[in-house]
Amino acid sequence: MTHRSQSKKAVIVGGGVIGGGWAARFLLNGWDVSVFDPDPQAERKIGEVVENARRSLPALYDRALPREGVLTFHDDLAKAVSNADWIQESAPEQLALKHKILGDIQKYAPADCLIGSSTSGFKPSELQEGSSNPGQIVVAHPFNPVYLLPLIEVVPSKATDPSAVEAGCNILKSVGLKPLVVRKEIDAHIADRLLEAVWREGLWLVNDGVATTQEIDDAIRFGFGLRWAQMGLFETYRIAGGEAGMEHFISQFGPALKWPWTKLMDVPDLTPELIARIAKQSDDQSGHMSIRELERLRDDNLVGMMRALKKSGSGAGGTINDHEAILQSDAEIDDLPVTVDRQIPQSWTDYNGHMNEAHYIEISAQASDRFMEMIGADAAYIASGSSYFTVENHVCYLQEITAGDRIYVTTQVIAGEGKKLHLFHRLITASGVVAATVETMLLHVDLGTRRTSAPAGAVQAKLVDMAEKHRAMPRPEQIGRAIGA
Repeated sequence: MTHRSQSKKAVIVGGGVIGGGWAARFLLNGWDVSVFDPDPQAERKIGEVVENARRSLPALYDRALPREGVLTFHDDLAKAVSNADWIQESAPEQLALKHKILGDIQKYAPADCLIGSSTSGFKPSELQEGSSNPGQIVVAHPFNPVYLLPLIEVVPSKATDPSAVEAGCNILKSVGLKPLVVRKEIDAHIADRLLEAVWREGLWLVNDGVATTQEIDDAIRFGFGLRWAQMGLFETYRIAGGEAGMEHFISQFGPALKWPWTKLMDVPDLTPELIARIAKQSDDQSGHMSIRELERLRDDNLVGMMRALKKSGSGAGGTINDHEAILQSDAEIDDLPVTVDRQIPQSWTDYNGHMNEAHYIEISAQASDRFMEMIGADAAYIASGSSYFTVENHVCYLQEITAGDRIYVTTQVIAGEGKKLHLFHRLITASGVVAATVETMLLHVDLGTRRTSAPAGAVQAKLVDMAEKHRAMPRPEQIGRAIGA
């Protein structure tokens, strides 16, 4: 029901947490992925990361991701990197080690394939030292978990062709990432410089006995951390300036920057006592959960927050919407259009682990919206002053649906003449079983008068044509049902 275009190949060299995240990001977006890592546990470790990604990444979207690519592991670097379209090095942060690995990669890699380094600190010119093809190497610094967080800091050097950077950014965008091209080489790039500032202050607060690790985390997650998810530092402070804006904010609070608040230019000695104190406080804070449990909790929370941002298009939500726009499928099942093809997110389930009743209506509403796009009643049509309004729904629950299930929705036109639009949606599992049906009645409305009206000629013509095609199909047995006494 979904079609796979000619596969592209990503190569991951170094399969730790970050390398595993890169592998999952490409794999779940339909790329074949080859992994080279001498660690005998690499296959197990990456497999666990991919399982987490399968559970969470598709839950961001209201359309299905491409069919998953093929994941292979290699002990021969030459074989791993052959015919690569993207190569990502994620070795430990040791410059000499990275030089060796990057040099080995370049012996066998296609000359026109960019090699991204996941380094969080080194500049590209440092990575390129001694390289046979320095312009091929760029910094492509991700954030954990790579399969969920979209930001990638792309740092080229003067040796890098701008057209190669543009092509590389297009590849990253195609798998749902947000490339941020850093305009100047700088140690630790942009985001980690900001994180480092907060990290240093946090270490001092623990060192001086001002706060525990949990109290510092609470200050972030209950306060400015929530703001930063949808607005950055400067936009947040612009609002803080009120109607007078950023200029007023800076003039009012700028002088405070000269006060001796910060210890940013100094770092506490990481003595054994301080390390033990931090470790003990961290264990007290979250030691009751395993790392895998913490990862799943983190992923569920990120999915929920990013789906909220998706509704407004703010921050990471805009990146998801842009990626989702290229995931549209024109598949059919039993000669009916597939109007929804998606995975059920964890946030849609109730205490029994089943999809909540409200989301059967939500998924059918998505199907109705997609159907209206198909007949031309799309966003532009609504902007012109007309739309369809839902006036009645009836749901038949036939089988349980749980988080992670792949659900297809087909839409049949029961009647489509005049002002009324009568649709019948079937929710179908990946195994072909009808899990639920939703009968929907909509009325066409003039948004200016807020009264029913006939649809525009082009929309009506497409609707009548589709209704005629569907009229020959068997009438669904659930049509017209009501709850019996």
